[in-house]
Amino acid sequence: MADWSHFDGAGRPIMVDVGGKAPTLRRAAAEAWISLPDAIYAAIKEGGLAKGDPMPVAELAGIMGAKKTPELIPLCHAIRLDSVSVRCELDDAKKAVRIECVAMANDVTGVEMEAFTGVSIASLVFYDMCKALDKGMIITNIRLLEKSGGKSGAWRARGQGDISDER
Repeated sequence: MADWSHFDGAGRPIMVDVGGKAPTLRRAAAEAWISLPDAIYAAIKEGGLAKGDPMPVAELAGIMGAKKTPELIPLCHAIRLDSVSVRCELDDAKKAVRIECVAMANDVTGVEMEAFTGVSIASLVFYDMCKALDKGMIITNIRLLEKSGGKSGAWRARGQGDISDER
């Protein structure tokens, strides 16, 4: 326990002291997938959901969620986010929606948790927008795609191409 960064010598949780760290540009991207039952897939293609288009609502909710990360994740530092984008894209071949969140900050700690929170909240809101039609959606494969900045440097998930520079 003496080597654990988030516990003191008595085993009590602590927030890591980042006061002596210099800010660097931090960037993280995460994704999630939602498998769609046929009825929801067809309704999205035809624009026929009773609540409206779930994608822009989920994108906005994902941005809001990323901003709330330190309120939801214990011991997560509050950072000043410079940019957060969330994009939902329908994948016709998989009959699924892919959600991606990219978070950036010039700060002393990373933004991976903000990217994860963004895709998680977007996924939940997408589900909420569509559940009246069919509750059989499956949220899967929430994962980090890439991160950069800080002491640990850059990391990219295997098999990942470039993430769009527009974000």
